[in-house]
Amino acid sequence: MIRRLARVASHRAYISSLLLLLAVAVAWAQPAKTPAEQAETVVAIGDVHGDFDDFVSILQRTGLIDAQHHWTGNKATLVQVGDLLDRGPKPREVMDLVMALEKEAPKAGGRVVSLLGNHEMMNIMGDLRYVTPQNYASFADGNSEDRRKSAYQQYVKWRNSHAQLLAELPQPMEITEGEWMARHPVGFIEQREAFSPNGSYGKWLREHSAVAKIGDAIFLHGGIHPNEAHLKLDTINAHIRDEIKAFDSGKQDLVDQGVILPFFTLQEIAAAVQAELSAERKSHVPTDEQKQARLMRFLGFGEWLSVRVDGPLWFRGYDQWSEEEGAAQIGKVLESYNAKRIVVGHTVQKGGTMRARFNNKVFLIDTGMLSSYYPGGRASALEIQGDTKLTAKYMDQQVVLVEPAGAALGNAAPK
Repeated sequence: MIRRLARVASHRAYISSLLLLLAVAVAWAQPAKTPAEQAETVVAIGDVHGDFDDFVSILQRTGLIDAQHHWTGNKATLVQVGDLLDRGPKPREVMDLVMALEKEAPKAGGRVVSLLGNHEMMNIMGDLRYVTPQNYASFADGNSEDRRKSAYQQYVKWRNSHAQLLAELPQPMEITEGEWMARHPVGFIEQREAFSPNGSYGKWLREHSAVAKIGDAIFLHGGIHPNEAHLKLDTINAHIRDEIKAFDSGKQDLVDQGVILPFFTLQEIAAAVQAELSAERKSHVPTDEQKQARLMRFLGFGEWLSVRVDGPLWFRGYDQWSEEEGAAQIGKVLESYNAKRIVVGHTVQKGGTMRARFNNKVFLIDTGMLSSYYPGGRASALEIQGDTKLTAKYMDQQVVLVEPAGAALGNAAPK
């Protein structure tokens, strides 16, 4: 019996040895995986600002789309860090392309991550300081002039029924039809509808996050201030979504009460709410404390995370910090999120060149794509391969910013 057990054990050991040798042979026969195969390729693009033509060119340059603007990036991830719109001539075309690629990329195993920038937030809220007449005109159709005249008539009726409110305004609103039309060009009403909660672009933008972590990198528009690094990334995104919902709800409440009209800009809304509060305090009618509380709460939007200058959509510290100050600060931020680097746009870099800071922990990738607005700007993309090789790609050259361990950094090379 003992001899039989010994023979079985010996046979099993022999089989195990053969299997081990076979596994080693197979391993030697297989080619070693490259970093690009081990991890996904991520292509990050900064602020576009309605520059559709250059946006298309850099997407083609990085192999993400073809001549017909269809996805060819296979399993790559495209991250756009916000500010698709304003200033440039073709914001609708830019947004339409990103919307189409969001649907196409997953079919090939890839994905598109489109993040909110401060200009997306501004358009959602009606801060239209950087929307051009050409931008408005792109929303116009055959009935635009009739809509504009109808909106003006609504405005006249609103003025006539809000004498007490108007008396409290620090600056008078437009009085004549000519003044009103000048401030509300053709396509204005349609643009406001398109960015409303149920509008084609408004609904789409409200689905987007402000910050994303992919691999060991964090992507967002402005940056995470060290004072906010205690918040989880999901919490930051939830905060901003909640603030957008609060704004939408508060604005609709104001429309329902007749305090404002649906197409009022953010500046007009804030002025009307402030005037309404002032008029109510001077009124002989008993104060509606709940209404006043709602109005005061709405006026607090300036302190929201999505609006503050130190919030993730507006923060410029990564560009403005000294190397000494930033090295200490950014380490704390990265440690909070177990990340190696942060990639941001928002602040245009001099010479249209990406900038790596704080020992390659921060990458500033807004190179002023809209060169007609930013002299010297150009289209660019940051390509991250296998999370170890980072390359700045421009239309006429590419520059390796970070190489895998053991490899020497190369000089700028032609495309």
